[in-house]
Amino acid sequence: MTLRKIIVAFLLLGSVFGLAYGAGDLTTKFSNRGSISNTRHNLTQRQVAGGPSGAMMDNYRNDYQEICVYCHTPHGANTTTNLPLWNRTMKVTTYTTYNQLGTQTLQGEVSQPGNNSLACLSCHDGQTAVDSIINMPGSGRYLKSQETTQNDSFLNTWVNPRGQNASVHLRLTQGECLACHSTGAGFLGAGATDFTVAAIGTDLRNDHPVGVTFPSKNGPGTDFNAPSGSQGAARFFDTNNSGSMDSGDIRLYVTNGKVQVECASCHDPHGVPSAGRDSDFNPTFLRVSNAGSKLCMTCHAK
Repeated sequence: MTLRKIIVAFLLLGSVFGLAYGAGDLTTKFSNRGSISNTRHNLTQRQVAGGPSGAMMDNYRNDYQEICVYCHTPHGANTTTNLPLWNRTMKVTTYTTYNQLGTQTLQGEVSQPGNNSLACLSCHDGQTAVDSIINMPGSGRYLKSQETTQNDSFLNTWVNPRGQNASVHLRLTQGECLACHSTGAGFLGAGATDFTVAAIGTDLRNDHPVGVTFPSKNGPGTDFNAPSGSQGAARFFDTNNSGSMDSGDIRLYVTNGKVQVECASCHDPHGVPSAGRDSDFNPTFLRVSNAGSKLCMTCHAK
């Protein structure tokens, strides 16, 4: 029996006996300030001080001992996706998009997610293991076919220097990561944080639309505010009047000549301080706190 099947078996056992345990809305053990190393996007699960026990996760993902390498590599980057030095496996996926609800009104054309959404979805759609990268640290640890296909045999060549070697490489999906990190996880989820909200899947109809064209009719007299800045092909809302696109600025990306809303329009995976450089990061990696609907009202004029 594989470890993945054992996890599912224990999960079912807990359900049968009605054990009152499971993941919950627990405060993160990361400090969420200073740098990405102190956030959940540090997939080594080992921050500078304190934090979760990374050794508990070593069976389920490779500990590369480097934080950036789970997404970026200085050499041998993914050639299928136009993202900065991208190191992740990017499976070819057709997503169910917001306009397919059929009963919703929507201003703006909707397409498949652009690169600045696909980067996030490469983990959050549950199709690929969180440690599925192309170029591992060190010499001779590169596999080009990893660009679009997860190869567990390749991933198994990594030796975890700080714990047990990963015997499975889990995805953010119900039978894998969420086998512990969900409210229905039984005793396996005791003390774990519920990650259900982060498991988006391939059906994007339950979230803010991405790959949607921002209305060209914007500004006074419309339902949308006008972006006040531009940097390269991107447009942004320069709320601090700095003249540059800062990490805390909501932005729009241009894909195939169209100005679009993507995941990274509102979320910065590296974290953005809520107020001042040494402040806690905004929850859920938001670029702008949504207290009082401030984030929503950056784009929407209501």
